[in-house]
Amino acid sequence: MAFGRLERSTGPSPMSDINMTPLIDVMLVLLVIFMITAPLMTSSLKLDLPKTDAAQPTDTPQFVSVAIDPQGRLYFGEEVLDATVLAARIAEAAKKNPQTEVQLRADKTVPYGRVAELIGLVQKAGLNRIGFVAEPAGTTKP
Repeated sequence: MAFGRLERSTGPSPMSDINMTPLIDVMLVLLVIFMITAPLMTSSLKLDLPKTDAAQPTDTPQFVSVAIDPQGRLYFGEEVLDATVLAARIAEAAKKNPQTEVQLRADKTVPYGRVAELIGLVQKAGLNRIGFVAEPAGTTKP
């Protein structure tokens, strides 16, 4: 019998690499979530647009979106503004590019006079290309 030193092996060395599999799984789940929700976030302003058979989407390269809701609030994109600030924003867009189109969305319950006032405000600010946004006939809101 020999008494001596037993060879001791050291424990496993610490792993210095990051396990990428869980990170990739989480990123793919987030990618799928964003792919599904991105088309739903196009417009959070809920309007009951008029329906017409001639409603066709346009491929205008540069436009600003102006809307008026049933309560008479004015929107520039998704931001609620009063008439003077809206006119200033439209004037800024007209200075950048006078060919910018204004896409006007108005709830079908808004009186025509109020829509005409908004058109006058837009034209006075310097933009004359105005497109009226409507839904194609036969579509229903979820």
